[in-house]
Amino acid sequence: MTELEEARSFFIKDTYAMVTTGIDIDEVGEHYAKCSLKLDDRHRNATGHVMGGVLFTLADFVFAVAANFRQPVTVTTVSQISYLGTAKGDILYGESRLLKDGRRNCFYQIDITDNMGTEIAVVSVSGVHLSQ
Repeated sequence: MTELEEARSFFIKDTYAMVTTGIDIDEVGEHYAKCSLKLDDRHRNATGHVMGGVLFTLADFVFAVAANFRQPVTVTTVSQISYLGTAKGDILYGESRLLKDGRRNCFYQIDITDNMGTEIAVVSVSGVHLSQ
């Protein structure tokens, strides 16, 4: 089983992100994840734009994969999203960047873009390692 298959097999238990929302894990590595989401009508609000909660769910799941795959159990303590623009394409990508990983806490940035290169949102996440 490849690393990517292992990650998908483990995180499929996150039913809301992977099954209900439709997020897929595209890449994994040490403290790294890139996920995608093919947009459809269920992801849009009444004005036709992608709901903010969809963007936040994508970012939260990217953090979960990056911080928990082959790592100690880690949960979010603080998360802040800044919306930069509206999606122009039909696929969203969330990509993690580890800023700091300490003995007890970690800090990530999650960038959300679309398949047309539009910068959609940036999310700052602080996490705490529950076990070592």
